[in-house]
Amino acid sequence: MVQLREVMAALYERSPAALRDAALAYAAAGLPVFPCAPGGKTPLTHNGFHEATTSVRRIRGWWAWQPEANVGIATGQGVDVLDIDVHPSGDGYIVLERLHQGGLVSGAMQSVRTPSGGVHLYFPSDAARPLRSWSRGTAHVDFRGTGGYIIAPPSTVAMGGNPRRYETIAVGGAGTPVDADAIRDLLTPPRPSRPHPASGDASTSAVDRLAGWLAGAVEDNRNNSLFWAACRLAELGLPEQAILDALHEPARTVGLTDQEIDKTIRSAWRTVQVTPDASPASSPFRSSREAVTR
Repeated sequence: MVQLREVMAALYERSPAALRDAALAYAAAGLPVFPCAPGGKTPLTHNGFHEATTSVRRIRGWWAWQPEANVGIATGQGVDVLDIDVHPSGDGYIVLERLHQGGLVSGAMQSVRTPSGGVHLYFPSDAARPLRSWSRGTAHVDFRGTGGYIIAPPSTVAMGGNPRRYETIAVGGAGTPVDADAIRDLLTPPRPSRPHPASGDASTSAVDRLAGWLAGAVEDNRNNSLFWAACRLAELGLPEQAILDALHEPARTVGLTDQEIDKTIRSAWRTVQVTPDASPASSPFRSSREAVTR
């Protein structure tokens, strides 16, 4: 771990001019690397990150073949990475603030700004407790452990037609493994063990109106309609199981399967719970929305 932190600090102080030299530096610290498309994220190896290696000879051969290849690092083998994403639909910085407050990311030994404006937090992996990669798209947070990879500095990718660099912005953290399971659980609230009826006349009335409106959803909008209705009920404070109970039958009436219903309602409930301000305030079917909120 000490060697890895030293290498990262050295790369931070003086980024190599050649991508090959950065790849060799990561490999010297014990991190398996592999080449990715110049200006992109697609692996150039036949078997992707599964061919990642620390072999100097092989790395030199790869970058002699593709000098401008980006540097990919296979995660879960020396380093794990928490990826805070930035998308047109939102970003993970609200969640990151919660993780900071909860002390769940204090062990990061390096922070890297990504081309999209997000951040990669690097943690040493624990060989005795390997952690699988996972994604929580609605929270804009991903974890790269075993079965994953990241693009590392000083690689660049094209954004809006312009090359943007992966840039190390901080080093020297505690360098302790991250509890990715705790973060995943935080972003995936457990489902209540039994149904909870809606409380109050207002909630009951909203449930009835939304259930009736959903039953009349047209085929092309039925999944979006279910998601929107579930978000509205979640904002009223209904737990996930109560929303499922209220909307399951009307959703089946319009032709959605049990699996589609469960997945959509769970996604809507997580969206409101994790980032309440980011839940949909408007609907692509505006007239229908106004009809059920009058």
